[in-house]
Amino acid sequence: MKQAIRRAGLAAFAAGALAFVASAPGQAQSSDPNGAPNPYKMQENWAQYPAGHAVGAAIKIQVDHSDGKSMWIFDRCGANDCSNSSLPPLLKFDASGKFMQGIGAGKFNQPHGLYVDREGNVYGADQIAKNGKGAVVIKFSPKGEVLMTLGQPGKEGAGPTSLSQPSAVAVAPNGDIYIADGHGGKTNDRIVKYAKDGKFLLDWGRHGKAPGEIDTPHGIAVDSAGRVYVAERVNNRISIFDADGKFIAEWKQFGRPSDVVIDKNDMIYVADSQSDQKTNPGFKQGIRIGSVKDGKVTAFIPAPEAGGAEGLGVDDAGNVYGGWTNKMFVRRFVKN
Repeated sequence: MKQAIRRAGLAAFAAGALAFVASAPGQAQSSDPNGAPNPYKMQENWAQYPAGHAVGAAIKIQVDHSDGKSMWIFDRCGANDCSNSSLPPLLKFDASGKFMQGIGAGKFNQPHGLYVDREGNVYGADQIAKNGKGAVVIKFSPKGEVLMTLGQPGKEGAGPTSLSQPSAVAVAPNGDIYIADGHGGKTNDRIVKYAKDGKFLLDWGRHGKAPGEIDTPHGIAVDSAGRVYVAERVNNRISIFDADGKFIAEWKQFGRPSDVVIDKNDMIYVADSQSDQKTNPGFKQGIRIGSVKDGKVTAFIPAPEAGGAEGLGVDDAGNVYGGWTNKMFVRRFVKN
């Protein structure tokens, strides 16, 4: 164990990473994974959905990085599927929760991954391939025009131009696009990297539990230094890689992650919607918050009931947003 930690620390140093990656993940947190304080209060019904659009499974929530205030919700068309719906699944709200616009109608089967870049472009990942659509990531302009499609609509695959149940997407400060490609089972377990113009650059990862291997990459985020954080739900960990896929470290103190978000201050937010005594003993469901500088969990928002938030978002003011796919609602958490 000590040798593995030493190797990870040396690799991180060589890559110019911060000192936190040289410490053991298990030593980065106290013995109680649920013991951090909760400085937030919950606000129900923050999002004021448009008339005729019921709240559906809100799988992902993302701040519009072009303004840091407005929020996008990736909603499964008032239900848990968009295959036969004419409703727009990508919904934008202002800071007060007032509905602003909806885009992407007719483009998705089952919404899953979401990211909004610094230019206000919206990236939506469609998990399911059928009806000539899905198994893709679609990039929209702020007004809703389709700018780019990554993957082969309606066809799953593992090559440079194909995806298989993509679960999450994130865009680095330089415009590189990272896709968490796979959703368990016989789907892919890899990270795919594209240039800003959609050119395939590389992919990495294979199914497994060893350091650097991947099982069910359900969320992805990039910090200010360009490191990539992968929420491996089945492996109960956040795996950290450099921009070229070189393994740096793994963190298990954030629970069983369904989503991960990193804000402009390099604070990390992780949604744990599945931990229990069977899947991840000792951990409770909720949202854990810390810093990428040391990996310590400094705040914990416990799930109000069984089945925590699966999707997660954070605005520039530090408000936290959770999407419940099992309960079909969105909540906002603000500091006391």
